[in-house]
Amino acid sequence: MSIRDRLSGNEAIATAMRQINPDVFAMFPITPSTEIPQYFAQYVADGKVDTEFICVESEHSAMSACLGAEAAGGRAVTATSSAGLSYMNEVLYVAGSLRLPVVLAVSCRALTGPININHDYSDSLAERDSGFIQLYAENNQEVYDNYLMAHRIAEHPDVRLPLMVCEDGFITSHAIENIEIEDDTAVKSFVGEYKPENYLLKEENPLAVGPYGVSGYYMEARVAQAHAMINAKRVIKEVAADFEKTFGRHYDLIEEYHMDDAEIAMVIMGSSAGTAKACVDELRGQGIKAGLIKVRVIRPFPAEEIAASLSGCKAVAIMDKSEGFSACGGPLFAECAGACINMDARPKMIDIVYGLGGRDFTVAAAKSVYERLGEIARTGQTGPVYVHMGQREV
Repeated sequence: MSIRDRLSGNEAIATAMRQINPDVFAMFPITPSTEIPQYFAQYVADGKVDTEFICVESEHSAMSACLGAEAAGGRAVTATSSAGLSYMNEVLYVAGSLRLPVVLAVSCRALTGPININHDYSDSLAERDSGFIQLYAENNQEVYDNYLMAHRIAEHPDVRLPLMVCEDGFITSHAIENIEIEDDTAVKSFVGEYKPENYLLKEENPLAVGPYGVSGYYMEARVAQAHAMINAKRVIKEVAADFEKTFGRHYDLIEEYHMDDAEIAMVIMGSSAGTAKACVDELRGQGIKAGLIKVRVIRPFPAEEIAASLSGCKAVAIMDKSEGFSACGGPLFAECAGACINMDARPKMIDIVYGLGGRDFTVAAAKSVYERLGEIARTGQTGPVYVHMGQREV
């Protein structure tokens, strides 16, 4: 039976970790994810978990320790943010290539420089090609629910890939919301025990982990990894369906909001989707056929689902809360444009980079985007395709 509680996103993740009781938590602090290991350390001290809690000297070491634990057959977790995630970079790619299903909680925060501790997705999206599955949350409930689903997705025998549970630094990581926490026993039953087929401590089947991949084998390993990411789309949907059956809350790769007859639409991620939904409601009240797609899963990328959802639109804005420095748009725009490239009738698409380093995104700002989309739909002229929104004029 669900229990109503008031938790921050960080405490919601730590609570889910406590309920799952992983074998190893390797920690190194960095704002704004530090609270996650802080909460969990208290659970360890209080005897609420029997997790091996390891304090290491860096984020690189934290992920390395998790890989060692996973390779030995254990369930391992950690948490980080911003430059800490970047410091893990080498080991993230190792985790993906070794097919070790570590679950990493990321409180997304801007990368330096200049130094900034507030939210955008420059840290997590910089690692989108590392081989990690990536789930993003709009609110604290979704943060908690994503974590409950994470281990089942990552550890599925058709997947066996590491996974990031991403939340918005400070916006969801520290803000307190009313959410539903599930019963400990029900969570343990839903997540299940980790039973890897092969691992270092399995005496019956000795193996090596991390061998040198010569040219005759390297590509085959990478193709197998790519196929696992393709399989992850199906597994994410299957786990979400079981989650809904068990706990009553529905999730998919994307969330469509008033998209059935939408002529203009926004594609957006995370907490900003809540702000944009309020704008869509206002516009719908005025008879404007506005809609929204919230992208919950970035890896594997839901290309077919996004293309199908946008097929009836005239004009679409892709909202990038990360600057890709490509000179033609951000990372989400590149993904969405690629998803739509073979559509028989494509909507006009623009990219808007916004919210960098915690810059505010308001209902009024969202409305200005939809007003521009309305003009594009009327005239067929996009104007500048790649723009920034919310910065002071130079």
